[in-house]
Amino acid sequence: MTTLYIDADACPVKAEAERVATRHRLRMAVVSNGGLRPSQNPLVETVIVPDGPDVADMWIAERAGRGDVVITADIPLAAKCVEAGARVLRHNGEAFTPANIGQQLAMRDLMADLRAANPLGAGGGGKPFSKADRARFLDALEREIRAAKRDARG
Repeated sequence: MTTLYIDADACPVKAEAERVATRHRLRMAVVSNGGLRPSQNPLVETVIVPDGPDVADMWIAERAGRGDVVITADIPLAAKCVEAGARVLRHNGEAFTPANIGQQLAMRDLMADLRAANPLGAGGGGKPFSKADRARFLDALEREIRAAKRDARG
């Protein structure tokens, strides 16, 4: 059975994902180390993991597999889930796939090296999350859930 896993810390599309999961009658696990208001939706399980580096990521990686969908911005978690056969999306709708995950990991490592080499360099986050990003996410999630259901039957 398909499960939708949400790496919930700093995820701006939890409510949208819940609406889509409910429409498809999917179990949804919202995983974080706390600070989230639990959903009253019986299909949504709020999973609170202990504090610690990557504990939520490990919880998801141990469970996600073929026929599941994972929402995360964490590239190492995405790589583990893709390797396990899950379908993985960023919160802006971009998919992590077997074809692009290696490049994503390499770019992440390169950017970490560049930041380490220039500790006084310009910081700042990414661009703001837009309505277009939200719409792109909803469209991509719909496609990935349908494909994951086919994978699960598979």
